[in-house]
Amino acid sequence: MAVILPFKKPKTTAKGLCQHGFHRWRMVQEKQFDVKQGKLVTLWQCERCAEQKVKAL
Repeated sequence: MAVILPFKKPKTTAKGLCQHGFHRWRMVQEKQFDVKQGKLVTLWQCERCAEQKVKAL
């Protein structure tokens, strides 16, 4: 009989996912007024790499 070898799955790192554009965004602050844009904005932060982005409402 043949010997069956178990294969291990490669580990995916959170940093590697973010490098390829798969961020996990969560809302940090909602309805903040931005003086430069003159609009309400929402602050989003990635849970894995702490990158931040701002979206206008």
